[in-house]
Amino acid sequence: MKKQFGQHFLADPNILGVIERIAELGPDDVVLEIGPGEGVLTRYLAERVRHVHAVEIDRELEPALREIAPNVDVVFGDALQLDLPQDATKLVANLPYNVATPLVVESLDGLPNVGLWCVMVQREVADRFFASPGTKDYGAVSVLVQLAAERTGFHPVSRTVFRPPPNVDSALVAFRRGELPAGYGRIKQIVAAAFGHRRKTLPNSLALAGLVSRERAAAALDALGRPENTRAEALTPPEFVALAEELR
Repeated sequence: MKKQFGQHFLADPNILGVIERIAELGPDDVVLEIGPGEGVLTRYLAERVRHVHAVEIDRELEPALREIAPNVDVVFGDALQLDLPQDATKLVANLPYNVATPLVVESLDGLPNVGLWCVMVQREVADRFFASPGTKDYGAVSVLVQLAAERTGFHPVSRTVFRPPPNVDSALVAFRRGELPAGYGRIKQIVAAAFGHRRKTLPNSLALAGLVSRERAAAALDALGRPENTRAEALTPPEFVALAEELR
């Protein structure tokens, strides 16, 4: 277990049944697991799905992950740098805390065959995924996840489930893919820029990112019926789609 990788290994087998239920595991599933650790969840998945692709950054865990089952392949490397398997139909993982948000965001359009996510993350990250506009938890990841998926399951998780216990609360959150809006790549750029300077107005944030002029952004907001002093956290996910359309 290495602190820099944000690893907290599953130590309570009871949580596995909860994962099976909210991940809706079935015999035809091809599961991508990022951060298998010592393979507790990996073994459980292998008995219930067709294939498991496990991606682990820590080479020292190789002995624990070697030859888990014939339907498991383990790749060592950084999941944010690797070409991840495109045949995965579900992403089921106890995600390393320090990369959970970028991994989920990149998988939304980077793994188009993933139809369902069931991920263990910090409680505050889980809350952020489906936060409402205007709340402190609402941010870029909220917009991007909500444009791509709808939440189907949520389960708070005790710190005692892990070894070593983390200093934060965790939660399992599951969400099912919907249809990505057209131009999602451009929307993603605009959303990231909009929340890049939370304290500034949206036109200023977009101008600082070099995406559009302040005047053009203000005109686009006006077309949406929003004043030019609007901040990013005020806009709903569909309004970001409309904003991207206006700025095209």
